[in-house]
Amino acid sequence: LAPLTLLVGENSTGKTSFLAMLRILAQLQEGETSIDFKEPPYDLGSFNEIAHNRGGRGGRAAEFTVGVEYTNIPPMVGELSGPHRGLYTFHKNGSAPEMFRRTLSAGDIAVEEESSIDGFYHAQLRTRSGTWVVELSDGPPGRSKLGQYWWFLDQPRRSRQIKEGSSSWPQPTPIDGSPEWKTEDEYGFWRLPYLTNRVRGDAAPTFASAPVRSKPRRTYDPARLDRDPEGDYVPMYLAELSAQGGRYWERLKGHLDEFGRKAGLFDELSIRQLGRAGGGDPFQIEVRKGDGRRKGAKRNLTDVGYGVSQVLPVITELLRDKAARQFLLQQPEVHLHPSAQAALGTLFCEVAAGGRQLVVETHSDHLMDRVRMDVRDGTTGLKPEDVSLLYFERNSLDVCIHPLRFDRLGNVLDAPRGYRQFFLQEVDRSLWPPR
Repeated sequence: LAPLTLLVGENSTGKTSFLAMLRILAQLQEGETSIDFKEPPYDLGSFNEIAHNRGGRGGRAAEFTVGVEYTNIPPMVGELSGPHRGLYTFHKNGSAPEMFRRTLSAGDIAVEEESSIDGFYHAQLRTRSGTWVVELSDGPPGRSKLGQYWWFLDQPRRSRQIKEGSSSWPQPTPIDGSPEWKTEDEYGFWRLPYLTNRVRGDAAPTFASAPVRSKPRRTYDPARLDRDPEGDYVPMYLAELSAQGGRYWERLKGHLDEFGRKAGLFDELSIRQLGRAGGGDPFQIEVRKGDGRRKGAKRNLTDVGYGVSQVLPVITELLRDKAARQFLLQQPEVHLHPSAQAALGTLFCEVAAGGRQLVVETHSDHLMDRVRMDVRDGTTGLKPEDVSLLYFERNSLDVCIHPLRFDRLGNVLDAPRGYRQFFLQEVDRSLWPPR
């Protein structure tokens, strides 16, 4: 994964499942232990739909594991150094996946913990000084089985809040010739649940968009601002900012208008309030497009086709203040003409060059070609090593993911034969005389 990662390949090769797992990994790295594999915009189904099934005697896998590693993280005084890793294993509980094993590590510090349905808990703690184990037959009421070692380590700090005798925690037992457990060993382990604090920063959570966004309306009624993958909240978000005025609205409106002009979609976007209540009345979204000499009339969003309404939620999230740190986008080019698809490619390069991470599932040659050209020309500051191209290729019952890179001229490096066929077969057929 790079600041800008493009996912390409035929349908049903796992690109959307890949995006879903990235969102799940972000939740796991933030310390969540109960994961909803059906949270919109992804629905991975039950355990039987997720775990690999080879059929016949091979049968279905009894468990599956996902993991993530953050590298090249600048060291900070008092913080853990080295690559940050998380490894999470799920098995079947009823029909749903349930995490029962987790390993977190950074540098020389690591903890591997495992829990069973009957309440047994085992944790192995490792530092440069030694290795210790903690085992519990049950855990604190109302707490997830995983993560109990944090409760143990925090026992002295919580002593004033816990009635004497209400909890019983064993001392970590040294193994493999390790020394006895010392209080100073606690600090590093307390940092592990928050590995990504300095990676993800204070940005909003990961934003994941649906492949088809909300349908445009001629008139919108005021509603609560609840973010959703389809972008139903975006009209209300824009209307509230417009009613408030000020620099935040002017800045976002300026960015939206600039993209609209570059993409050939519109020259100006505006909100028309249908009343005097200052945000309490219905409103309309209008766009204006001129011919270079005349501004043109304002038109309702429903009168300019689906392209603007489909791309508006995506570009609003990318350009708004306090935007997410990571974007998972499914087919953002839907309903856009070729030049608008290409303009999206440039916008993605600009956002990635500004420190955000984008993972984009796309079927657009125009978008990909613009990214290649922007990398070649250096127009956005994004370097070849800042772009990754993941090509998903079906191979019998498995899918192979080929990580490809660009050179300084925008050429795709180390492309497998299947990639060439995927993108060049129709182009080759269009040439005359035929080969």
